[in-house]
Amino acid sequence: MKQITSAQNSYIKSLVQLQEKAKTRKQTGTFLIEGKREIELAIKGGYVLNTLLFCPDVMQNTDYQSFESSNIERIEISKEVYQKLAYRDTTEGILAVAQSKSLHLSDLKLSKNPLVLIAEAPEKPGNIGALLRTADAANIDAVIIANPKSDLYNPNIVRSSVGCLFTRQIATGTSEEVIAFLKENQIAFYSATLQNSNEYHKVDYTTPTAIVVGTEATGLTETWRKESTQNIIIPMQGEIDSMNVSVAAAILLFEAKRQRGF
Repeated sequence: MKQITSAQNSYIKSLVQLQEKAKTRKQTGTFLIEGKREIELAIKGGYVLNTLLFCPDVMQNTDYQSFESSNIERIEISKEVYQKLAYRDTTEGILAVAQSKSLHLSDLKLSKNPLVLIAEAPEKPGNIGALLRTADAANIDAVIIANPKSDLYNPNIVRSSVGCLFTRQIATGTSEEVIAFLKENQIAFYSATLQNSNEYHKVDYTTPTAIVVGTEATGLTETWRKESTQNIIIPMQGEIDSMNVSVAAAILLFEAKRQRGF
């Protein structure tokens, strides 16, 4: 089995670039995953692994054989190399190089009565990760990012989603492309916004539905507000008029799930 002990190794340097540069991830069509649970979820979600890197000095056991595939290259790395690549100290000493998936809207395979979450231009990786965790918790069909500002395979998103990046279908597109997709598939969409809105619990989400949320700073653009089947609002009873986007998404998605009998 191949071993790499130096953080100055050219291959390790290329993996550092993969962690740090969206351009490198796009050019190579690959990204890094760290953590056994995250890797297992990626495999379950249909992601292809190219390479498995493991550090015996960090792993509590060396059960890397549980990732059975003759096509996965296995490399043993030193603790110095692992610390160069890993973002967290609690990822069991195991990382993987995985192939990115297509994020085209046309690749989505929706159920007969889909429930979809759409986020317009989210910027913070932590918020995107939290939205993906919410989507997984609600077991919805897909998450669509309209006008994406971040590379979805950014290690901060992979990390903050705790593997939920791999458990739901994901697609990206411009707002205009996403709206055209929704109309083509006869999916009603409800935009969370203050303007011209009905209270969220008074809307019927039992038919094909998309919930649309915007950024906490500026909310949704006029494109979504004007095209929406119905604008919706969560009644706020405190001093402020907004909440964390993932919290708002959770409230709205689980109301839809409640109406559908969970």
